[in-house]
Amino acid sequence: MYVLTEQLHADGDPNLPFKRYGKYLERNKDRFPVSAFKLASGPLLNAADRRCPHDAWLEWARFEEPAKGKRRHIRHLSLRVRLLGAYHDRYLELFYPKVYSYTMTNPVASGGHYDWRYSELTLNKAGNVVHEIEWAGPPGAHATWLIEASDVRLRSLPLGEA
Repeated sequence: MYVLTEQLHADGDPNLPFKRYGKYLERNKDRFPVSAFKLASGPLLNAADRRCPHDAWLEWARFEEPAKGKRRHIRHLSLRVRLLGAYHDRYLELFYPKVYSYTMTNPVASGGHYDWRYSELTLNKAGNVVHEIEWAGPPGAHATWLIEASDVRLRSLPLGEA
């Protein structure tokens, strides 16, 4: 873990986790899918970029099971997530083309997820992309998502075009 809540408040210097994460990304650049690396090294943590999900709000998350084969029995799981951007001027869509596993927890869901707080993209031993997301949630009860996938792609859509 590099830039999640625990790491950002551990060293006293809030820049250190970002430097460590940047070094991790550069060391593993060739192992990352191009789209995931582009997101992780670009808008994912850059709050000055309007495509950054920090402070965005969840609009929806949709699982899909594309099917092939004579009986439509060859399946895999995909995930699409739409966020209202932090400046409320665009939608951000994340697409995970092939999801291998996921965990989504929200101990107090009555108020939604609140703001997208922190997230990071890493690789596991199998070389799959792991996206860990922390949502702000109500005081003392934030939601977390952990998605293991083949890749993650970001699309930014102005509100009028979505």
